[in-house]
Amino acid sequence: MSTRVVVKIGSSSLTSVEGGLSRDAVAFFANEIASLKKDGCEILLVTSGAVAAGFREIGYNFRPKLLHEKQAAAAVGQALLMQAYQEAFAAHGITTAQILLTRTDFGSRKRMNNAGMTIEELLKQGSIPVINENDTVSVDELKFGDNDTLSALVANLVKAQQLLILTDMDGLYSGDPRKHPNAVRFDHVEEITDEIYSIAGGAGSSVGTGGMRSKVDAAKIATRGGVPVFVGKVDSRSDLQKAVAGQGKGTYFETHLHSLPMKKQWLGFMSTPTGSLRVDPGAEQALVNGGHSLLPVGIKVVDGHFQTGDVVEVLNLEGTVLGRGIVNYDDEQLHRIQGMSSSEVIQTLGMVHRLEVIHRDEWITLI
Repeated sequence: MSTRVVVKIGSSSLTSVEGGLSRDAVAFFANEIASLKKDGCEILLVTSGAVAAGFREIGYNFRPKLLHEKQAAAAVGQALLMQAYQEAFAAHGITTAQILLTRTDFGSRKRMNNAGMTIEELLKQGSIPVINENDTVSVDELKFGDNDTLSALVANLVKAQQLLILTDMDGLYSGDPRKHPNAVRFDHVEEITDEIYSIAGGAGSSVGTGGMRSKVDAAKIATRGGVPVFVGKVDSRSDLQKAVAGQGKGTYFETHLHSLPMKKQWLGFMSTPTGSLRVDPGAEQALVNGGHSLLPVGIKVVDGHFQTGDVVEVLNLEGTVLGRGIVNYDDEQLHRIQGMSSSEVIQTLGMVHRLEVIHRDEWITLI
């Protein structure tokens, strides 16, 4: 069975010093990916760079900051970006296919499944799907975080064996190596802790929008879905093959989890919660460590407006998000029965379809 690898290339790796698209960079990465494909890997490419490629072509002197300017630059730049990839991969006899996605696509299970089936067919035919956010119609100001989150969602969607997030930094360091020469690189991260997040800090490059923090966020999503992640630099021949082989110039985020079922992936990372519930310590323990369902008796606070079948977040009393689940009551019903025992719920509402507020089969833990 082929090894399925998602490769994500950031804006900073694709653009020239002046900010425009570098054809040489595109050709270099196409050569690296083609070599990986010849080794028997199935490759999906998640790319940034549409705004960076288009803003000078459209007439801006600097990378735009306003949403409508970014969208206009992306409309021009996406065509240039895709043309560059098509020509670069054609030199290796490889067909590319453009797929543009938004968060809305991942928020709908039907649209997500359709995207997945399209990708599977493209891979079956030997093509390389080239995936980008549909910046021109995105209303959340490119919230995928330079497509780092998008690459993690795609990796989980296609059940990839590895996600490679390529950037201009050779991994996660204990401090910013540009400011602290004694900073030490983390070669392997077994668990993404609060300390790792604090080390990751904020955005780095002025060309991209991601920074190391968004890459750690993406790594957490992917590893939670059973996909190990490499974050690092590929700037020399055969670097990509070395990254796949575990010898790359960067940091490897390990996972000991198995691939999540599609429903759990959607629930945990792609759905949009419409409300939230705060639960007591007993309910927290039952949900997170006990593998149990959430009952009304454990609910302390109900926030938001939602209907039966909607997705809600569940938090503990300190405000930490514990996970998400599909709720079996609307918010008005829960306001009436929160804190009640099962017998009191039946006395208040009469016979109910399910006593559980969230059944364990429709729950995912996120801590």
